[in-house]
Amino acid sequence: MKTIMWNANLFYRDLQIERIRPFFGKPVIKVLTGQRRVGKSSLLRCLRQELGPLNPGLPIVEFSTEDDSLLLIRDAQAFLAWIDTQVPGRGACILLADEVQELEGFDQALAMLLARGNCDIYCTGSNARFLSKDILGRLSGRAVEFRIEALTYPEFLTFHQRQDSDEALALYLRFGGMPFLHHLPLEDAVVFEYLKNIYNTILYKDVIGRTGIRNINLLERLVRYLADTTGSLVSAKRISDFLKSQRSTASPGSILEYLDSLCDACFVHRVKRIDLKGKKVFEIGEKYYFTDLGLRHSVIPYRSADLGKILENAIHQHLCAHGWTVFVGQDDQREIDFVAERAGSRIYVQVALQLTEPATIEREFGNLLALRDAWPKYVVSLDPFASGQDGVKHVPLRRFLSQGEGW
Repeated sequence: MKTIMWNANLFYRDLQIERIRPFFGKPVIKVLTGQRRVGKSSLLRCLRQELGPLNPGLPIVEFSTEDDSLLLIRDAQAFLAWIDTQVPGRGACILLADEVQELEGFDQALAMLLARGNCDIYCTGSNARFLSKDILGRLSGRAVEFRIEALTYPEFLTFHQRQDSDEALALYLRFGGMPFLHHLPLEDAVVFEYLKNIYNTILYKDVIGRTGIRNINLLERLVRYLADTTGSLVSAKRISDFLKSQRSTASPGSILEYLDSLCDACFVHRVKRIDLKGKKVFEIGEKYYFTDLGLRHSVIPYRSADLGKILENAIHQHLCAHGWTVFVGQDDQREIDFVAERAGSRIYVQVALQLTEPATIEREFGNLLALRDAWPKYVVSLDPFASGQDGVKHVPLRRFLSQGEGW
């Protein structure tokens, strides 16, 4: 993976940008979604670095709802009028619009700009539901979404100028991959003070502020429950039963609404189960993983007893960052931790803390060996030395997170 630092504050994340390159100059709106402070604005600046030399003389118009000089632009009409002041005569341009969902009627404005036929549009947003409904829904076939993830482990090493090591991996699993952390000392008191502020902003602005959720205590309890059960199958009914045991009540319908809102804010990923034989998606029983481990640890403290859950979360995030669509696999009574699909390919991944006990080895390798197809199969653990059985590869975690493919 190529990672270039353009200046002291801007890192070039080629892993994220290489998915967007094929759409440069194409008549579709490029929509960058992801949780707050994950680096979407910086990616727009990186896109400017690439698009400028490719389009000499073509105006690049940058808009941000967080720009003090643009505070009066809050609806589609004002936005379009401002664009015309930047590009007189409705000429061709490249538009980079940051956190565009803050504009009232932004989908209509972007649709009108796209209809002009001479505007190459890139925009970001922190709420997947608003963007999916208002852009991807309204402009079906004329918009494409790119989910921006927190830093991968190799990006973490580059941002923090560290060499790959057990110590560096431990820091990554503890503090996660929020890009701004490279400005801070990697110390618990400092990092988690920053991450708690991000968590509160996501919860109150991106979830509560956009959905009208009133039971804040229930929402916070739900987030803690997801942190405690990371990597476990959950359901709205199971959560409802747990809350009743804690003398708190909520209907399964309300819980589903809250879970949807957390997913829409790109705070957690929902991973559905698929039947590997019947090829169907189960309606009940899902897993939830945090889009950043550091944010999980701002909800509940980092605990060594949770290391198995943390490993699963890290591997899920790694697969998502490389463009895989991830499911939990169900094969009769056997569960496959991750079934990842992309562009007609598939891989299977089992996660184990350590492969020291015969029962653990038999379970993790056995679940994969029982699958009768030829797709690549991996067992990932913290063990430093790789091994394998009958075509199932064992990959140490550091190697798995360090490489995009070909473990």
